[in-house]
Amino acid sequence: MSLIRALGKDLEARSDDSLRALFAARPDLISPPVPDFAALAARASSRVSVQRALERLNRPQMQVLETLHLCTNTDTGHSASAEGLHQLIRGASLDVIEQIMGTLQELALAHPAVPPHGTPVQAANQQHFYLPVGSLKDVVGIYPAGLGRSYTELVRLQPAFAQRVVQLVSELHRSGFAIHDATTPMEAALALQHWTSSPEALQDILAGAPERTTALLARFRNWAMGAVPQAQRKASVLTEAADVGPVDWLLARGLLVPLDAAHVELPHSVGLALRGGAIINDFTLSPPVPELGRTTAALRRNAALSAISETLRLVSELLHAIRENPLATLRSGGVGVREMRRLSDQLRIDQGAAGRLLELCGLAGLIRLDVDSSSWVQPPELEWLVLPRQEQWLWLVNAWLASERVPSMVGQPVSTAPGAPSRGPSGTSIAALSAGAQRPDAPVVRKRILEILHELTLEAAGPDGTAPVLDAGAVLQRAEWSQPRMARRFTSLIRGVLAEAEMLGLVGTGALSQLGSAVAEDHPDAALAILGEHLPAALNHVLLQADLTAVAPGYLAPALTEKLLVMADTEGQGPATIYRFSAASIKRALDEGYDAAGLLAFLREHSATAVPQPLEYLVEDTASRHGRLRVGQAASFIQSDDEAVLRELLAGPKAAQLGLAGLSPTVLTSSAPPRELAAALRSLGLSPTVDGAEPSAHPRRPSAPQESLRPVYSAPRLAPAAEEVDAQLDVLRQAGPAVGHLPGAGAGEAATQLGLEALQRAIRLKQRINMNVVDNLGNASLEVVVPLSVSGGRVRVFDPAKDTERVLSVHRIIDIEAAEELRQ
Repeated sequence: MSLIRALGKDLEARSDDSLRALFAARPDLISPPVPDFAALAARASSRVSVQRALERLNRPQMQVLETLHLCTNTDTGHSASAEGLHQLIRGASLDVIEQIMGTLQELALAHPAVPPHGTPVQAANQQHFYLPVGSLKDVVGIYPAGLGRSYTELVRLQPAFAQRVVQLVSELHRSGFAIHDATTPMEAALALQHWTSSPEALQDILAGAPERTTALLARFRNWAMGAVPQAQRKASVLTEAADVGPVDWLLARGLLVPLDAAHVELPHSVGLALRGGAIINDFTLSPPVPELGRTTAALRRNAALSAISETLRLVSELLHAIRENPLATLRSGGVGVREMRRLSDQLRIDQGAAGRLLELCGLAGLIRLDVDSSSWVQPPELEWLVLPRQEQWLWLVNAWLASERVPSMVGQPVSTAPGAPSRGPSGTSIAALSAGAQRPDAPVVRKRILEILHELTLEAAGPDGTAPVLDAGAVLQRAEWSQPRMARRFTSLIRGVLAEAEMLGLVGTGALSQLGSAVAEDHPDAALAILGEHLPAALNHVLLQADLTAVAPGYLAPALTEKLLVMADTEGQGPATIYRFSAASIKRALDEGYDAAGLLAFLREHSATAVPQPLEYLVEDTASRHGRLRVGQAASFIQSDDEAVLRELLAGPKAAQLGLAGLSPTVLTSSAPPRELAAALRSLGLSPTVDGAEPSAHPRRPSAPQESLRPVYSAPRLAPAAEEVDAQLDVLRQAGPAVGHLPGAGAGEAATQLGLEALQRAIRLKQRINMNVVDNLGNASLEVVVPLSVSGGRVRVFDPAKDTERVLSVHRIIDIEAAEELRQ
């Protein structure tokens, strides 16, 4: 029977509460809605949906599911019971196995099945038998539970091993080993499988092995494949040297099977015997408890607040630097090394820190790419600059949580950056603000790491307020237990996420801060309250020194910092920033519209000390020489011998709009482009001519009201809304009986999945099928064929009657039926 149909019947028999729990755990099943239970079962059996469901299982659940997969055969319908699984999982009670199997059934990853052929009647009546979902084999991979493939499968898939296996078995038989001789590769594979079928038999085989053989096999205990140089070398049991190595000894007896020139595989029966006949030997319901250091609440809080203050200060300085000198982009995208060196020198930090900071500003929307100039600029009237410091922090944290960019990937080699797309020559580094730092799974992994930090902190928090110091190893150990299918994602991002969290004050001295706990629990208001209570208030004054410097005794208000950066250059690092005044910096302020009196008034207002005389002399002397030469902007000019017309234009209402200014009685300049100026003159009844081509200037764009760029983070919705679930349940309960199982039957998603399931099952079993195929004229014909492969909407079949192969389009197949049923 079709596994999808069996799962559909199981789903149809469930209560509404059971279906609600299923939709909460697997929301993709009803997004978009399905028309009936057949379509629901088809979607629950799809590879993508099963893969998402497995990512949410913890290690004990995955171990039980993989054991079920190894003990069953979905093609022949051979099922397994909880008692059968219990015998293969050491350390688990039968009640625990039954409870986990119930959970897997609720998640539609397994469904009830009939007992295998030959099961005693009493056992069939007392036990529940299960089959896993049909696509589980494709999702778990070729090494479920770390065990290798069987000898028969290796013979079928490895031609080199199939050519040698008969000779290997014959040599073993002639050498006196208790193994049956064979004449075909499949018989030889079965003989090897029987020869290594028990732990006792394997111990007898290994009794004469070299010393290091047992230690070598121990490396294959948790994973079946390993790297071995010259893996395809041939060794014989009849011509062994006295110092034969363990690899040659194992290869000669077929206990290791070469896959290619550099890799070998431990067959399933050998791996199972090494584990003492059990598939799982390390089953435990309790997560591992790492050994952790301790830190005080004061140290943790002070470190977090210091990191937040420093990050906010650096972001402010970075935005000012970019506003003064936008960052140019490379042709391949991102910011080049030369620009990053200039930025790091301005901020007085290393290039790695500057890259992470630049990425943080980019993902928070504090800087934008200007497509006209191909450079990164600050948006006009940026709201972030005028917000209180705690709201500035929350802006950055929300953007970081929701972003698919990973700032810590900047500077990593392209060829070795985990999960990064290859967007450059091998050996190059990922540039800041380039596509190489993109990771679509970053928000999910980032939030899960914070949750794990919170879990470990609650478990190990001391009564005196001390908190555990959590390194990447401790977090990764818990992540691998709670979600083993996502272990590789955690491994590639864990250290970068922890470094970014420390930069944002979510982690302090290696421990999760109170702010981090509030963010992990999705309580941003509580985080704002904590930060507002403990973060020192911003200062609004500096200390002016006689050496032409101003010392900030703490963290200055953003508005004060912004103005000081215009009239002085920064020196040093940390909160006590030094601002040095010079003739060049004073000229810069004068260019921005200040005058000597305004500068000195500003300094007197915001200085806790009197303005030193050297600084006063510097301002007045620089201002006295400023402005002797004036530079203005003009995009076009008007020349005419009629001075009266030009005087009339200069005095008219259009003068201010066009930016008209007189250079001489016969020449005016305008800030408007030539064609725009000519159009305005024509609207006044004049007939100007335009000399030459219009210079390539960017067209002016109408200014639009600035929308708030403030990011608002919302945690990923793990369950659909209640009204969506109720609507889906109404549709399912009102749907008619399940529809036909082929793509041409008009059943949509369910029909496609059922048709592909039938084809793939026949391919695996090399089984003949009856197909109704429609030709170009709409005529249907019944054909008996053996399907060989299916992909891309096409199926390759072998026609026994004509002894030929053909390729058919799947959409032309309207019916499939097995021509021969297998015995169970």
